Order: sequence, then C-alpha cells, then structure tokens
Amino acid sequence: MSPSLAKKIDHTLLKPEATLEQVKTICTEAAEHGFYSVCIHPTWVETANELLKESTVAVCTVIGFPLGATTSQAKADETKDVIQKGATEVDMVINIGQLKSGFTDQVEQDIRAVVEAANGKALVKVIIETCLLTDEEKEKACQLAVQAGADYVKTSTGFSKGGATAADIRLMRETVGPNMGVKASGGVRDRQTAEAMIEAGASRIGASSSVAIVQGEQGSSDY
Repeated sequence: MSPSLAKKIDHTLLKPEATLEQVKTICTEAAEHGFYSVCIHPTWVETANELLKESTVAVCTVIGFPLGATTSQAKADETKDVIQKGATEVDMVINIGQLKSGFTDQVEQDIRAVVEAANGKALVKVIIETCLLTDEEKEKACQLAVQAGADYVKTSTGFSKGGATAADIRLMRETVGPNMGVKASGGVRDRQTAEAMIEAGASRIGASSSVAIVQGEQGSSDY
C-alpha cells in the first residue's frame, strides 16, 4: 500500500442505487486506508460526517450532479445545505450547455455562485466533463474556474461517455498553472493509471476502485 497515493484519493460512491450499508463500507475503507476523503451524494453527507468524525477523512459531495444544468441559485442553495450538514469539499458540475453555447459570463457566474456559497468553508472543485468538450472549451472552462475563485478543476462526473485521460490532465494543469488543484476522475481503476494521472499533473484522484488502486489490483467499475 502507498500512503502517499492514498492521501491523493477521494474514495467515491456516486451510484444512484448506493445504500446506507455501502456508504458505511466506503467510510470504513477510507479510514482504514487513509484516503483523503469520501465523495458521496448529498443525502449521505450527515451520515458520512458522523461515521468519520473521529478520523482525518474529509467529507466531499457533489453539486448539480451529474448534468450541471440546474440553476445557479439551486447550486448555491445545495452548497450551503451540504456544508451545514458537514461537507468540507464540494464538486460542482458546470453548465456544459451554456459553455458550448459560448455563454462564458454565465458559466463563470454559475461557478462563482457556488464559490460564494461555500464562503471558504469548503473547497470547490469544478467538474468540466472533458469528454463533451473540445480542447479549446476545456481551456476556457478551466480559465473560468480560476476567474471565479474555485480551488480545483476536475475532469469528469463518471456518468458521461468518457473519463479522465492523461492528455486532459496535462492540458488542464498547463491552463490553471502550478497552484490550483486538478482532479482526475472517471476510469481510474488501477495504480498504474492513477500514477500516470499524477505524473501528468493531477493533485487528486476520484475513484470507486480506491482500495484496488492502493493494493496494486484492478478495479471493476466507476462510481
């Protein structure tokens, strides 16, 4: 097991059918293996917060997930709600359709609404859904996240047609510079892939196969 690798992993359970017992399991695994956080649906934030209160594991959740097409007000309200319930990191999905329509001011404001709602109480990661964007759009999305004051950019929800690639991580890292977080998520199922993402510039990994990754095995599925 690699403690340094474990500390870069958000142990993720975002399947819609995720049960209480599964949430308990990933919280136990996260504490045992020293993962940075668990990433679960908003409805399980209070549960995870209670289960992990004696550990160093952070509680991460998702906002406007997985499509990003809810209103900025809804995303802001959701952000305030989950922080009140114990989340210290929020992974929000941008409005992909607006970005592809060229409505960059609206996309920046959408991200800023979540950043302002978080108000420094939670890290904000911005999911840009790379598989749906051109390289130019990926760069623009990253630039908007920087301008809006987000803490991280993140590749994918894991629910679209593709996940993280090393090429996208390099592009994102080059765009945001050395100081902003970059999270690789979607399709990271083994240690070799995780290490390749880190080598390309990722500072965090989102995976459901986290235990397999740190044990040098092959995971079976995404979120």
